[in-house]
Amino acid sequence: MARVPVRRAAGSPRAPAAAPRVGLDFSLDRSSPVPLYYQLAQQLESAIQRGVLGPGSLLGNEVELAGRLGLSRPTVRQAIQTLVDKGLLVRRRGVGTQVMHSQVKRPLELSSLYDDMESAGQSPTTQVLHHGIEPACAEVAAALDVAEGSGVHRVERLRLTHGQPVAALCNYLPEGLLNVDTARLESTGLYRVMRAAGIHLHSARQSVGARSATPEEAERLREPTGAAVLTMRRTAYDDTGRAVEYGTHIYRASRYAFEFQLLVRP
Repeated sequence: MARVPVRRAAGSPRAPAAAPRVGLDFSLDRSSPVPLYYQLAQQLESAIQRGVLGPGSLLGNEVELAGRLGLSRPTVRQAIQTLVDKGLLVRRRGVGTQVMHSQVKRPLELSSLYDDMESAGQSPTTQVLHHGIEPACAEVAAALDVAEGSGVHRVERLRLTHGQPVAALCNYLPEGLLNVDTARLESTGLYRVMRAAGIHLHSARQSVGARSATPEEAERLREPTGAAVLTMRRTAYDDTGRAVEYGTHIYRASRYAFEFQLLVRP
């Protein structure tokens, strides 16, 4: 088992030289039919996903890594390139290989963040912060076309990728629409749960904006107070025209972007 020290970046690209080293254990089976580069890439990816290697952590250059692990430089280069292609690592001249502050890019269409992140290879995970029935405020009642004060199901979640928060999601559903528990909400996306229940999403009305994060939001998203966040409000309708979901979401502007496809009108 090889133990590889890793530097933690501390601010500017010139700071890592003085940053402390963190040991990482890699167990490479040289008798396995699985290529060594793939074993190394898998273990590095696991360390990133578990937060052992956080954004900005430095692995050093290929020569250093090869020497520490007793591997050839092409093997290490191939492992690193695998994760560079996935957007998890970046090579920086004069610095070495660094864990990326990756940004999720999402097309503006009727799809869930979970599905979009999974399709992009971002390995989404979810923390359920709250779910339960509560009276509908005026805003929610208007969006879902229900009486103010009537029961609605509020679901509040934190969506993460590679151990880092990307978005705080708050969704309101008509009472009785779905029967879900915390475990299911943490294992998949809300729209998948709705589709599995026979709810056929057809269209949505959506608005996108930007503002500064509140102290509570900043803490939840691991951003400085006042950091920029993107906002989205969406009301989704099924194929009968019934409003089935109203969402108010915030996203880390440092790690998230909406993508538009614009067509020229004839």
